[in-house]
Amino acid sequence: MDISKYTDMAIVYAGEYGLKIVAALAIFFIGKWGVKKFTTLTKKLMLKAELDLTLVEFLENVIYFALLIVIVLASLNALGINTTSFLAVFGAALLIIIFRPFRVGDFIDSASASGTVQEINLFSTIMITGDNKTIIVPNSSIISGNIVNYSNKPTRRIDLIFKISYENDLKLTKDTLMQIMQSDGRVLAEPAPFIAVDELGERTVNLVLRAWVKTEMYWDVRFDMLEKAKFAFDEKGILISSPQIYVQTKKD
Repeated sequence: MDISKYTDMAIVYAGEYGLKIVAALAIFFIGKWGVKKFTTLTKKLMLKAELDLTLVEFLENVIYFALLIVIVLASLNALGINTTSFLAVFGAALLIIIFRPFRVGDFIDSASASGTVQEINLFSTIMITGDNKTIIVPNSSIISGNIVNYSNKPTRRIDLIFKISYENDLKLTKDTLMQIMQSDGRVLAEPAPFIAVDELGERTVNLVLRAWVKTEMYWDVRFDMLEKAKFAFDEKGILISSPQIYVQTKKD
């Protein structure tokens, strides 16, 4: 066995990877020292700005661990380990933590999924749907698209369209819908409830109804309004237009 051959190979690998290991360790220890200094300075500046102590401690931990992860990834990269995918994962999680487009308990629509946010972790956001299904969405998918947060505002507007027949008394119909909104204590007085003609269609007059409610009341009020409108229309003889079906007979 030619021992010199393996000795030469060991020297080559030691020379190549030894330098990478030294570089990785240098990046880690120097970077960690720099992170501590930077975090301490940042905390002093926040305290000097008289920020809330709880917020300062939270931000201090976020900044420290976020920068430390960057240092670890840089060290791994110096060893020749591809960290691109991990950077993408970490970056998505960091953006969600820093900008906080949603919180646990918010109802959101993102990445073709809708649900109440149950958990936000490094890799994914876990949501629960209205029918109690669990959806696990990668954070990278959430950050790369639109995020609709239905919970971060205290009020929401209900928009309903009623298509009525031209034969109906327009004023009666509008007064009926307005009465439904004004008699519901959950409908806010400001902004005021609104009802107007939205479109004169080919066969229908389309009315738009708008009512502002507290966010947590949105669905209950919406469902109730539709039901109350149907009962009131039946009572007052107001006709809702139904789809017309036309059958063309074949001529011989």
